Amino acid sequence: MKRVDTIDFTRGLVMIIMALDHVRDLMHTTALSQNPVDLTTTTAGIFLTRWITHLCAPTFVFLSGTSAFISLKNNADISVGRKFLVSRGLWLILLEFTIINFALWADIQFRMLVFQVIAAIGVGLIILSFLLKLSSRIIGMIGLIIILGHNLLGNITFKENPVLRVIWSFLFRLDVLPVTQNFTFAILYPIIPWLGIMLAGYGCGQIFLLENKRRRRTLFFIGIGLLAFFTMLRFTNFYGDPSPWSVQKNAVFTFLSFINISKYPPSLLYSAITLGFAFLFLALADGVKNGFTRFISVYGKVPLFYYLLHWYLIHSLMFGLMFLQGFTWKDLPFGPFMFGRPVDGSGVELPYVYLIWAFVVLSLYPLCRWYVRYKAEHREKKWLRYL
Repeated sequence: MKRVDTIDFTRGLVMIIMALDHVRDLMHTTALSQNPVDLTTTTAGIFLTRWITHLCAPTFVFLSGTSAFISLKNNADISVGRKFLVSRGLWLILLEFTIINFALWADIQFRMLVFQVIAAIGVGLIILSFLLKLSSRIIGMIGLIIILGHNLLGNITFKENPVLRVIWSFLFRLDVLPVTQNFTFAILYPIIPWLGIMLAGYGCGQIFLLENKRRRRTLFFIGIGLLAFFTMLRFTNFYGDPSPWSVQKNAVFTFLSFINISKYPPSLLYSAITLGFAFLFLALADGVKNGFTRFISVYGKVPLFYYLLHWYLIHSLMFGLMFLQGFTWKDLPFGPFMFGRPVDGSGVELPYVYLIWAFVVLSLYPLCRWYVRYKAEHREKKWLRYL
C-alpha cells in the first residue's frame, strides 16, 4: 500500500513542533529552574510554548500504530510481520539507550538513562507483534480500554517493594530510580498508557482504507468528538486527569488551568485533547497538495532520521551558546538531569528560543529531503526501513 500523504503531513507537523520543546528545554533561561506549566510561576507565553508540544508524542505514537497497520495490510504472512515489528522494536530500544540518550545528556559516562518515547514505541511494536492474529478492530478496542481505564491505577504504588516498584513503574507510572550513586534510571514513558495509544492508532488504520471524502469526514468528526468529550469531562473535574482545573487570577490563567493536563503518564484527558487535534490535522490535510503540505511532509517521511539529527544539532547549538555567554568546559555540569548547561546565568529569552527553533527546522530540511529521495531510489535496501 502506498504512503498516505496526510499521515506524512501530520507526523511532519508534530515533529517540527517537537523541536520547539527541545530547544526550550536546553536553551530557555528558566527551563532548568522552573516548571513551564506551573501556573504560580509561569507566563502565558511560556505555558503555551510548552503546551503546544503536548501534541507531539501522542500523535507520533498513535501514527506509529496506524503506520504499522498500513505497512502490514498487504502482508498475509503474520510471521513476517511479527518479525519486522519485533526487530524494529528492538532497534528503537537500542537507539534510545545509546545514540538518543547520549544526544540528550551529552554525558560520555552515561550516568543517566531515560526510558522515553522511542523506547516506548519500540516496546509497543513488540507487544503489537504478538496481537497480529486479532482483528484491527479488537486491537483498537484494547487500546481504547487502556486509554479510558489506566487512570484508575494511577494512585497505586509499591514504594516498600523495590522489585514491584520497578515493574509497576515500567508498566504504569513515571519514576526516577537512583540505581547507584553515579547512575540514575528514569522511566518517563511507562509502557501501558502509551501502548493504549499505539493500539488505538493501529485500530484506526482501517479509516485510511476508506474512500477519500468519507475518510476526511470520519477523521474530522472523530476529532470534533474527542475535543467535545475532553471539554465535557474536564469541566466536571470528576475523572480523567490527576490535576483538577480551578479558577485562577484571571480568565486567561483559568483557561490555562482548564487545559493543563498530565503527560507523565498520559491521562485520559491528555489523550483526548491531543488526539482530537491530531484527527483534525489529518482531516484538514487529507487530499491537500501544495507547497506547504509538501514541505511539512518531508519531515514526516523520515521522522526517525530527523529525530536523531535534531537532538545533536540542538545540543551542539546549546554548547555554542554557552561558550558565547562566557562559560568554559569546566563550567558545564554533566550527570543525572544535567544537559551540560549551568543553571545560573545561561540561556536565552523566549523570542530567541523561537528563532533558534526556526533555524534548527530549516537547516535540517535539505538533509531530510535528500534522505527522502535516497530511500525512494533505493527501495531494495531493506535496512532503510529502520531509519
